[in-house]
Amino acid sequence: MSRESFETMPDVMDAKQALQISKAGAYNLLNSPDFPTLRIGGRKLVMKHELVEWLKSRTNRKE
Repeated sequence: MSRESFETMPDVMDAKQALQISKAGAYNLLNSPDFPTLRIGGRKLVMKHELVEWLKSRTNRKE
């Protein structure tokens, strides 16, 4: 299974594109109140820049 480079990913992605984890895991995250989702109709989408910020806020880094 090949993974798409993050730089080439679209700015707005569906769960499968954005998270590249199991479908159940992706939808658990999309239903979390603090996860940045964009709802259009019945679809839940993720904006790439908001995903990056969300990931950064949850990463343990030593500076």
